[in-house]
Amino acid sequence: MGVVLRGAAMLLALLTATVGTCPKACHCSERGGQTSVQCSSRDLRAIPADLPEDTVTLQLASNRITRVPAHAFARLWRLQELDLSGNGIEAVEAGAFQGVAESLRTLDLSDNLLRGVPKEAFGRLRAKISLSGNPWHCECTLQEVLRELRLDENTVNEVSCHTAVREEFAGRPIIQVLDSGVNFCSFQRKTTDVAMFVTMFGWFAMVIAYVVYYVRQNREDARRHLEYLKALPNSSQSSSKDSDTASTML
Repeated sequence: MGVVLRGAAMLLALLTATVGTCPKACHCSERGGQTSVQCSSRDLRAIPADLPEDTVTLQLASNRITRVPAHAFARLWRLQELDLSGNGIEAVEAGAFQGVAESLRTLDLSDNLLRGVPKEAFGRLRAKISLSGNPWHCECTLQEVLRELRLDENTVNEVSCHTAVREEFAGRPIIQVLDSGVNFCSFQRKTTDVAMFVTMFGWFAMVIAYVVYYVRQNREDARRHLEYLKALPNSSQSSSKDSDTASTML
């Protein structure tokens, strides 16, 4: 019985250590049964992999993180608040927030280097999201992503087009542009149609050029062959004359 109890105690201690592990560069605290992990301004280059599974609040602001990989927070099933602001994040991969879509309430990605995100980056995220202070490139995919998100109403007008498929929209708040009836996807379709037309025209021109070359080459060969045929009787006649001359001399 004592062995069983000691084994159970060791197992419980192991599980508690696994769940409650705190990254060396961070500070973890617990209040009211909720774990908060403070990793801001720690010169981190990547999201720590050994975060406590019961983390509710995670602060990763003002580091040197450049990307949010897929399944980065999949183990943090209780995560409610996530701050990734003030990093150098250039990419958010598809499925980055898989596993926390139901629990996450606030997500801060402001003041990073994001120009665009894939459609699958946020999944079915229900959190209030801040995306201000990024050099967004306004185009069709970004428009479709934003339609599915719940943007923070306090910073939504600070989410601006740094560049756009049409230069006239650069520097303007994305929401204002979209609310005015602009559809970035229609511009992209027109661009694609023009590209297809140019490509088809290029192929058509190549075919025409080949046909013209082929006809001219065959015409030249035919002319040479005709001249050769015309020369054949003259050669035969000359040979006959030479034979007659030889016979006369004999």
